[in-house]
Amino acid sequence: MALQLRTTPGTLPGRTRNGHRTGRPHSRRQLLPYLFIAPFFVVFGIFGLYPLLQTFWVSLHDWDRLAGPGGWVGADNFTRLLSDSDFYTATFNTLSIFVLSTVPQLLAALALAWLLDRHLRSPSVWRALVLVPQYVSVVAVALVFSQLFGRDFGIVNWALEGLGIISEPVDWTADTWSSHLAISFMVMWRWTGYNALIYLAAMQAVPRALYESAQLDGAGRFLTFRKITLPAIRPTVVFTVVISTIGGLQLFAEPFLFDQQGNAEGGAEHQFQTLTLMLYKYGFINNDAGYASAVSWVLFLVIALIAAVNFLLARRSGRN
Repeated sequence: MALQLRTTPGTLPGRTRNGHRTGRPHSRRQLLPYLFIAPFFVVFGIFGLYPLLQTFWVSLHDWDRLAGPGGWVGADNFTRLLSDSDFYTATFNTLSIFVLSTVPQLLAALALAWLLDRHLRSPSVWRALVLVPQYVSVVAVALVFSQLFGRDFGIVNWALEGLGIISEPVDWTADTWSSHLAISFMVMWRWTGYNALIYLAAMQAVPRALYESAQLDGAGRFLTFRKITLPAIRPTVVFTVVISTIGGLQLFAEPFLFDQQGNAEGGAEHQFQTLTLMLYKYGFINNDAGYASAVSWVLFLVIALIAAVNFLLARRSGRN
């Protein structure tokens, strides 16, 4: 006796009316994209999320880096941090160096990218030269700039005296603003070319027909840059602002090596000690891991807050 299967007219076994397969094959297709992105989240969970949560757990303890965990102290490390004058000094130094280095750096990068976007001879050579600061070790950069800004034999003091701007040598490491300016020049020299190439890539993606139309309408170069180029590369500008914010607020090597002593004090009066230097001081010199973890978490919240503000301001300006 033959077995007969009843099927709905117009359909086949294993298929629905619209022709899609039912059962496991469809579920596997839905699961496949998650499998592709899973390695990122696994690596992030191991090397990103877990250390972040572990640091917060350590910040709630009296934790010596060498002796290990001590007793539970709750929010005492954060209370101690908020009443520490060195913390506010380091926060001011961090924000000051960040503003002095990031704002001119991004503006110079925009100008440099605009120049590189012109019709130059041997454009690849110029773009390679822009990246030269990235080839040099940050330690070498810090050592060279500390010599350039030296008090007695520095080239910067010699040039300023020759131009009549100063009458006596400036001790760049002794004063707050002078040290901040010197460190900012160090950061600008290293990262301006890198950001310029990012802007250049975004500028070259702008349709050339827009520039031709603006030229036919009689628009000048500056007006074309302001009305066409800047709105077109706005997402790239937001990206560089956020990335520069994260990097600028985590500045460590430049101030650490600037006074040529390689300590975490940031000068005799902490005049250029950043939050990362303060974190290093308590975590690896004083071995107070609990307090250092509290500093790192406050730094994380400050970076997240400023990055969110940058994103919201850029989004609002984009709507306008």
